[in-house]
Amino acid sequence: MNKLLLYILLACTLVSSVLADTALFDEGNKFYEQKQYDKSIESYNKILDLKIESAELYFNLGNAYFKNGDLGHAILYYMKAKRLAPADQAIRHNLEFAQRFSSLQMEGVELNPVTSFLASLVDSYTLTTLAWTASLFFILFVVALIFRFGLGINRSVVRVSLVLSLLFVMLTSGFTTFKYRYEYLTRRAVIITEQPAVYTGASEQSDIELEGAPGLIVEVISESADFYNVLFENKRRGWIKKGLIAEFWQFFNQSKFLYFIDTAYANIYFNQNNNEKIGVIWRFIRKNNFGAVS
Repeated sequence: MNKLLLYILLACTLVSSVLADTALFDEGNKFYEQKQYDKSIESYNKILDLKIESAELYFNLGNAYFKNGDLGHAILYYMKAKRLAPADQAIRHNLEFAQRFSSLQMEGVELNPVTSFLASLVDSYTLTTLAWTASLFFILFVVALIFRFGLGINRSVVRVSLVLSLLFVMLTSGFTTFKYRYEYLTRRAVIITEQPAVYTGASEQSDIELEGAPGLIVEVISESADFYNVLFENKRRGWIKKGLIAEFWQFFNQSKFLYFIDTAYANIYFNQNNNEKIGVIWRFIRKNNFGAVS
């Protein structure tokens, strides 16, 4: 009896939460269409406060910030959207479009050709897609091993399958590892304020190395007190106050919302746990998508 009451209470809580999230998203969309971008941003941020994320929510936030003249936050949320849906052309287009408006373009940028090539290969895939693909090829490799050595089948098709599956396991595992190290272990941030001073040391008494610009992407190398030591794309380094940049990857409470990371995870969580809240919100957010900024 107590368990039944608990389930009923939980169901009521989830339903009310779904209705609240849906209302907030509708409200944000309405304010956006009315060109009340401040109010639109406020509504979308209330959804983020509930520890809910999706590519479409971040995309809409990026659009609202861009229309509101806040280039730094626009690029920040486009990058967050791109992490969840890297193949989405509208997100990629808007990100590239917004980056053209940066008042400071990095000169003398020298990119590692090998890193750039590998990044281009995995750029359109989520980490989960790569991991699932590697897992699939590993299973095929194990099956081929069983046929070849467990059952003693020495046909050419088995030998070829064994070699090819091993090759693809190595390739996809390597791509997965690279994606994780390049995009998740590397701390990246975007400058969100106008012309912030970048110092030679972790103090405002230090000399100014350069002045940044909203929308510039930097790599966070280390931190000290109220400062980050950052690396720009042209390899110049400096110290910038923490409140002047925002990091891309700040994960939510994974025990409850891990499966909002991308479509595959959301679907697995919905199917395995029959959690209507996550299923409904995901489907709702996916069908409320603004078009490209123009």
